[in-house]
Amino acid sequence: MKSKKAVVIAVLVLCLAASAYAKNFTLQEVLSAPFPSDLVVSPGGDRVAWVFNSEGKRNIWTAEVPDYSASRVTSFDRDDGQELGSLVFSPDGAILVYVYGGSRNRQGEHPNPMSDPGGTEQAVWAVKVSGGKAWKLGLGSAPVVSPRGDRVVFSSRGQLVSAPLDGSAKAESLFDARGNNRSAVFSPDGSKIAFVSSREDHSFIGIFDLEKKAISWMNPSVDRDTEPVWSTDGNRIAFFRFPGEMVEPARRWGAGTPFSIRVADVNSGKGRCVWTCPDSSGGFAQSYPAHPLMWGADDRLAFYSEHDGWMHLWSVSVNGGQAICLTPGEYEVEDCARSPDGRSLVFNSNRADIDRRHLWEADIAGGGLKRLTEGEGLEWAPVITNAGTELVFLCSTWSRPAAPAVMPGSGGRMRLLAGGAIPDGFPIDRLQKPQQVIFQSPDGFDIHGQLFVPSGIKRGDRRPAVIFMHGGPIRQMMLGWHMRGYYHRCYGMNQYLAGQGYVVLSVNFRSGIGYGRRFRTVPDQGPRGASEYQDIIAAAKFLQDLREVDQRKIGLWGGSYGGYLTAMGLARDSDLFAAGVDLHGVHDWSLRGRRRNGGGWGIQGEDVMRQAWASSPVADVAFWTSPVLFVHGDDDRNVDFIQTTDLVQRLRREGKAHVEMLIFPDEVHGFLRHDRWLETFEAAADFFDRFLKN
Repeated sequence: MKSKKAVVIAVLVLCLAASAYAKNFTLQEVLSAPFPSDLVVSPGGDRVAWVFNSEGKRNIWTAEVPDYSASRVTSFDRDDGQELGSLVFSPDGAILVYVYGGSRNRQGEHPNPMSDPGGTEQAVWAVKVSGGKAWKLGLGSAPVVSPRGDRVVFSSRGQLVSAPLDGSAKAESLFDARGNNRSAVFSPDGSKIAFVSSREDHSFIGIFDLEKKAISWMNPSVDRDTEPVWSTDGNRIAFFRFPGEMVEPARRWGAGTPFSIRVADVNSGKGRCVWTCPDSSGGFAQSYPAHPLMWGADDRLAFYSEHDGWMHLWSVSVNGGQAICLTPGEYEVEDCARSPDGRSLVFNSNRADIDRRHLWEADIAGGGLKRLTEGEGLEWAPVITNAGTELVFLCSTWSRPAAPAVMPGSGGRMRLLAGGAIPDGFPIDRLQKPQQVIFQSPDGFDIHGQLFVPSGIKRGDRRPAVIFMHGGPIRQMMLGWHMRGYYHRCYGMNQYLAGQGYVVLSVNFRSGIGYGRRFRTVPDQGPRGASEYQDIIAAAKFLQDLREVDQRKIGLWGGSYGGYLTAMGLARDSDLFAAGVDLHGVHDWSLRGRRRNGGGWGIQGEDVMRQAWASSPVADVAFWTSPVLFVHGDDDRNVDFIQTTDLVQRLRREGKAHVEMLIFPDEVHGFLRHDRWLETFEAAADFFDRFLKN
């Protein structure tokens, strides 16, 4: 391991001269590029659409084959903090259905980060691709459009409702049935709707016949059935089956659970098992991807599983038999698109480039992989257009932020849509190329990171350094602009800090994705021992070994789980970490367990509660002396606001640490307003300047 570290340090030294002439830039400039998301393709494959979030102004854009000239469809002109997404085309591609506004919190409140006295809502809307005024279809989310093009079905307060696509009548309840009914999927001919009916401790797959106005249940049991997928002939339904609930405490987060794939006859409701996972690794791979189960050509089902230790695509005949791994090897598979003929899958993966993402193609029947993109960029979220002859996807590099692009379906040169969407003033030629570094934790794990070297650094300098930790924890930072909006911004902040003279190390600590199931589910993490914290200590030791870093001036920053690790560092090792910026972090695992029925980690029972407390920053608050800046929105739906209010009171009582706060009324976990991201990063940069530079 020492030789590997020596190579990394040598690479750093070689990079110093190349970075000496970069010029500074502002946070406004580096965060000015619009971020694309929600890329979808029309049923005919002749159009694509996506959402651009441009400094908080969210709008829908489209592009049409063959020239893919991009145009804006909607005209939202304010940073209003209202989400926009869930795009769905009508069958003819002439209308786009979308959701405007965020979902309710546990108190039934929609996000209102502008503190609008009139309140906010979440509603399903429609607009013509050619432009014009949009029309509201009704309150709700998760819309699906009938293949017949006449109606839209969506979820509203735990039930399914239906509205005419043209907005000629109000939305009405589709049917009255027990349970929380969701995940509607139209049959290929539009005559029926499959859905999931959650019943607290079990769930069913239901079929609603639109003509007969009748509900039938597919192979009901005491288990949890989910992710219904229609066969191409509309006569069968495939779905996942997980065990139903038990009275014993909730399962530990990340522990996995057995699952099987079943196929049911739509007319009789009778079902049979097609494939059973050989171990208890199920759960994550069946929920993380957008489309975890797909019906392909020749009656083969494609699905995700990580029972071999990595998240891979598999396929199996609907008649059962041996499942085939389509993507064997030590790498992960993420977004996937099925070809129009159902015979191949295009996906993004870190195969052969573990800290980036590239596009690959696999035959659904097996038979090898084809690489479609390569290089130092990242490519993700593919969709297939124009009868399978072209791919549209999102991409970025270490210097160019995310943008949509098109390329031939067989691979080749890509072309950016919307001119790459890079605004004037964006510092594309003033950023620092992050270096891949690998160091070892005390218990022998290889920990990957991205090292940002500031411009003008000289051998023997003693620069302040900052360690960044992602949230999740099921995330992975990349060697380029990130695929998720939250971390796209964080990458920009790391670039800004490097531009201000800081050595920045972004750490992919254990429990994250990208490095296999063993790395993601390593024992004793989080509330059961905080084993990932030793990766942060290893990161600090790595920085201390660099002669260009001032060992006394190492700071921490991160959000959510990264906020938790920031607080852990300041509580346990204030002598090592000189300052920290903690965005909406978990500070007391036992408190989370009490308030959230186990907190998603099975934090229940006296022994687990004691361990959860000992694995939390609050347990070591008496040793906390380093200054800290807390940033939190009080409508946080992921991490309860009391996690910060409680810790601040404890620090005040101890009276040993300087505490600063930046509190956003009515803001959620991943800040919805662009100006609040700017305010957060400006406050963080100022905080580090005062406590690390001076």
